[in-house]
Amino acid sequence: MSQQLTVPPFAVVPGAQVQSALHGREKQIVELVEATYLLHAEGDTVNPPSYFLRFPDRPSARIIALPASVGGDVRVDGMKWISSFPDNVAAGIPRASAVLILNDHDTGYPFACMEASVISATRTAASAAAAADWLSRSRSGGRPTRVGFVGTGLIARYVHTYLAATGWSFDEIGVHDLSADSAAGFRGYLEHSGTSARLTLHDTAEELVRSSDLVVFATVSAEPYVSDVSSFDHAPLVLHVSLRDLAPEVLLASTNLVDDVEHCLKANTSPHLVEQMTGSRDFLLGTLADVMTGRVTVPEGRPVVFSPFGLGVLDLAVGKAVYDEIAATGQLHVVEDFFSELRRHG
Repeated sequence: MSQQLTVPPFAVVPGAQVQSALHGREKQIVELVEATYLLHAEGDTVNPPSYFLRFPDRPSARIIALPASVGGDVRVDGMKWISSFPDNVAAGIPRASAVLILNDHDTGYPFACMEASVISATRTAASAAAAADWLSRSRSGGRPTRVGFVGTGLIARYVHTYLAATGWSFDEIGVHDLSADSAAGFRGYLEHSGTSARLTLHDTAEELVRSSDLVVFATVSAEPYVSDVSSFDHAPLVLHVSLRDLAPEVLLASTNLVDDVEHCLKANTSPHLVEQMTGSRDFLLGTLADVMTGRVTVPEGRPVVFSPFGLGVLDLAVGKAVYDEIAATGQLHVVEDFFSELRRHG
């Protein structure tokens, strides 16, 4: 007897609900992201290449489609549709905006449209926090206590929030941004976060790197601008979240890990530039999942750079967790009769 299938109700989940459902759940979200990385490594996900929609009349702008499917206990398909319009910043509105569509595993029907800029920032920050934890476990000096942020927008704020919520504390926090207003705003956020760390504004990214043992790159740079290899002589841990900040020479002098090899070595990311320069992927040690499962060991004495492309499966896993949390409270905004023609025959 065939399985009885029904069309799921369709809900719209606004940003305020997303933020409420995620508030105070940083540790659980990091654990969810780690579990999703392991599912991905085991082949229980589908994560096709992202599609970049670009515009001849707006060369700095793009909209990216990230389709994906997650198995395991999550069992959801869907797509994140996220735009990046850097010129928005000058107008005083956020650079990025996004929606996430969730599709039912059994029928394929979409059952939710969610505001996803917060989901995207959350999964990025949770991924960074997971990497910071796993990649610092073998460091002889323990966890870094001097952190520096290059780029001080929403992602930097979320990364700091997730680090703080998962047990990190810092003696010093360095800040660098090409926008003095952004740097000052981020410093204000840090001061209001209750940190006791000494805060320092740096004039250059290299100056910040030299003063930090953990470095977070969260910029909108389209090409590398950090090329001084000697800035990394003290072997910091680098979360290269924005992917295009570091010159190939820096990566070649470092231990390199990514979230997914095929995805990260595309679209002229810094690791992709290294592959184009050398014709090889030998500069990569492996993936974060390889470290988590013990397949590779992070060596001492070299800078360690984690370059995450950002996988759609993470957006889906976090989005489904948010949806389930809201559904459990009975607070979903269901659009009645969204699918109005459900009869196959008249």
